[in-house]
Amino acid sequence: MQVNQRLGSPIVSIADRWLRWLVFAFGAAHLCADFNLIDRPFWVLAVVFFILWFMGETLYNWLAITAHSLSPLPLFPRYTVNTSGEEWPVQPRLLKIRDWLRAQGFRQVQALKAEIGGGVFLRVSVYQDAQATVRVQVTFIPQANGAISVCFAVTSIGADGSRYLTDNLYIPFGGFYPENWLVERAPWRRSLPRLLGRHRARLARLKVEVVPFTTEPLADFNSVQHELDQLNTEMGFLHPHAEREDLGKFTHEGRYRVWKEIWMLNYLGRSARYR
Repeated sequence: MQVNQRLGSPIVSIADRWLRWLVFAFGAAHLCADFNLIDRPFWVLAVVFFILWFMGETLYNWLAITAHSLSPLPLFPRYTVNTSGEEWPVQPRLLKIRDWLRAQGFRQVQALKAEIGGGVFLRVSVYQDAQATVRVQVTFIPQANGAISVCFAVTSIGADGSRYLTDNLYIPFGGFYPENWLVERAPWRRSLPRLLGRHRARLARLKVEVVPFTTEPLADFNSVQHELDQLNTEMGFLHPHAEREDLGKFTHEGRYRVWKEIWMLNYLGRSARYR
């Protein structure tokens, strides 16, 4: 946990979660065996406490999903241009990313932000290559412990209008993407050069004819947010807007999908449903 306060790494977070789970299961079993609290074999006690942790965290996640569903926090927040001057955190490990992008010929086209509630903002810096066929979205995510985590999303548009997205976001989504989106999520791939290389390899393997972006990031982001909201409402992941005040945002199927996505990302570092 102390290491992750400096790094803000989801990989370290996964290791921390597994460590806590195993320490609880084996530690509680060891205490029960040492003090003769329960007359059962050690391995049985360890399995029981392992399951108890799973049930407890499942209950916690389910209550958190329900609270988020009923809260006024937006699922698809609108982005605005970031004019505050706080576009890029002044940390050596993050400044190296900016320097690398510049060295590779990428230039910043826009800095955006979106409020996710309580005065907390997602800050996004969007870079584009010289041909305007590849956009790199650098998202800074504030953590509860004060650390800043960084995620990347690389996007290209095909000549047929298809959107090719390769990202390493670890925020659970669980919803649906449009049919003409080809999304690959790789939360374990924390290196931007490797993620960008993976994106270009996908385009080469699929023999995609890419076209330049014609809209600025702000318009594109907000259009995408609206499209995802509309699609997931039609697919039954979200309740219609008129019913959300009484029923919440997520349907029962939607809550299950989010719960499953949380477990997959938190303990396996992979998404449940992405191509």
